[in-house]
Amino acid sequence: MAGMLFLCATPIGNLGDMSPRVVETLRSVDVIAAEDTRNSIKLLNHFDIHTPMTSYHEYNKVEKAKQLIGQLVNGQNIALITDAGTPAISDPGEVLVRMCLESGVQVTSLPGPAACITALTLSGLPTRRFCFEGFLPADKKEKKLVLSELADESRTMILYEAPHHLIRTLEELYEVLGQRRITLCRELTKKFETVFPTTLAGALEYYRTEEPKGEYVLVIEGKSFAEKRQEEIAEWANMSIEEHMRFYEEQGMDRKAAMKQVAKDRGVGKREIYAYLQGGE
Repeated sequence: MAGMLFLCATPIGNLGDMSPRVVETLRSVDVIAAEDTRNSIKLLNHFDIHTPMTSYHEYNKVEKAKQLIGQLVNGQNIALITDAGTPAISDPGEVLVRMCLESGVQVTSLPGPAACITALTLSGLPTRRFCFEGFLPADKKEKKLVLSELADESRTMILYEAPHHLIRTLEELYEVLGQRRITLCRELTKKFETVFPTTLAGALEYYRTEEPKGEYVLVIEGKSFAEKRQEEIAEWANMSIEEHMRFYEEQGMDRKAAMKQVAKDRGVGKREIYAYLQGGE
C-alpha cells in the first residue's frame, strides 16, 4: 500500500505557531523532505523531532521528486517542509505535489502559517478579492509582461521581495501602477514585526534614506472599478459611434442590442445613441 505525502506548514517566525498536528506528523513519518536541512534541524531540535531528513529544493526538485515518489509508492510516508510557512507556495513543493497526483500518490496538507495571508490581513487593504504574485520574475521581458498585467488588476496584489531588490521593485511598480496604496510587512510574527501602510511614492521616499532589512511582503491596492470604468469610456470615446456600432454588429449583435451595448460602454442613455444614429441617417 502506497504511503502519503504530508505538506506541513511551519512557523514564519514565531515558533509558538507550530501546530501540535504538524509536530505529531513530523515525528511519525518515515522521512522529512526539507528545503534546507541545516535550517530545519534547528526547528526539529526545538520540538524534539528525530525523524531522518533529506534535502528537496529548487535545484533538485525534479530528480529528487522521482526518488521521493518511489519511496511513497513503496509505502513510506513523507512530510514536506519549507524554510518557513506553507510548502508549495512559491516553492518547489508544487512540482512534487503535481508528480504525486500524476502517480496516484495521496497528498494531504496540514494548514498553518503563510506569510502572504498574514500580511494581507494586516494590510488594511481590501481582502475579499486578492491575487498572489510571489517574487517577480528575474527575466526582464517576463517581468515586464507580469507588471503590465498587474497594471490593470483590480484585486489587492501580494508580492514577496528581498531587501536588496526592494527599491528597484518599488520603482518599477510605481512606474507601471502609478500612485497606489501599499503596505510593506517584514519580520512577521517576530519581536520586531513591522507593518508600514503608505503609498508607492511614500515607500520610495522612505527607503531611499532607510536601508531595507529582512524579507518583505508587499500588499498593493488594486485599480478601482471607477478608474477602470473611466479608462474604458475614454477608450471607446476615441472611436466614432458608427465604428462602435459596427464593432458589435460584426460580432453578430442585432442593431438594437448593439445600440444598448454602445450606450453602456460610453456611459450614456440608449436614446442618445438612437437619436445620433437617426440624425446621421
